[in-house]
Amino acid sequence: MAQIRVTAHHMTNSAPAILVDNLCFGEGPRWRDGRLWLSDMHDQRVLAVDPQGDAETNVETIVRLQDDQPSGLGWLPDGDLLIVAMSQRRLLRFDGQQLSVHADLSAAASWYCNDMVVDAHGRAYVGNFGFDLHNRAKPSSAELIRVDPDGSIHVEDRDVMFPNGTVITPDGKTLIVGESFAGRLTAFDIAADGSLLNKRLWAELPDGAVPDGICLDTEGGIWSASPTTNNVIRQLEGGEVTHTIDVGRGAFACMLGGGHLYVLTSSSSQPEECISKRDARVEVYPAPFDRAGWP
Repeated sequence: MAQIRVTAHHMTNSAPAILVDNLCFGEGPRWRDGRLWLSDMHDQRVLAVDPQGDAETNVETIVRLQDDQPSGLGWLPDGDLLIVAMSQRRLLRFDGQQLSVHADLSAAASWYCNDMVVDAHGRAYVGNFGFDLHNRAKPSSAELIRVDPDGSIHVEDRDVMFPNGTVITPDGKTLIVGESFAGRLTAFDIAADGSLLNKRLWAELPDGAVPDGICLDTEGGIWSASPTTNNVIRQLEGGEVTHTIDVGRGAFACMLGGGHLYVLTSSSSQPEECISKRDARVEVYPAPFDRAGWP
């Protein structure tokens, strides 16, 4: 386990424990049945990792996409896995044997789809870039899209600045999404039919930080992986920062599980560099609180 030093809630890592390395670019970490699931986006694979397993055999390739990059992950109530296919803007469904299209979001999402959260009813809330990020287009707002279990599509909000990591509180009543290009966490009430109401600010991130992947803990704190500041930041509603973990390189996503915080890091987010370097990895840190809600 990584050695950390806690001073005024500041957690500084000196030698992180590495769970998995040699990844192209990790995204969408999830904790399920004692394993960490994630997308190795630019290697087109969805992986599941047993933290207690042998280092040589603990990584299982669940499914490989042939023609797209996976990002957000989640599960339907029957156990089928939902996978965001980024460039074709589709939500795929994997039953353990075959992939199928659960929903085609190409008419609703203005650019590549990315992260999502799937609630207890099987409703998926999917974000997208909103603009051509990798070719340095001018930033513009994007849609936050709800996909119901029957595959029907509903655009919930059209004015979200790069909707990215998303969580739902344990009571199923509040959704919080990271707006990466606005540096803030934004909350919505969830109505009985899954629609989103009462949009409001949940927290501004500290200056220079942006929320990429996020996760929620049992004490109501949200952990945001911030690639611009090379750290993970825990905040309470209103913005109070309680913990910071410096990782020394881009922190792109995080997930709590089994008493640990898993942080997906990389030296770059540019696709060509990610593929050539393969230096992305999963780092492990002690967690003061367990995970809560969804994902």
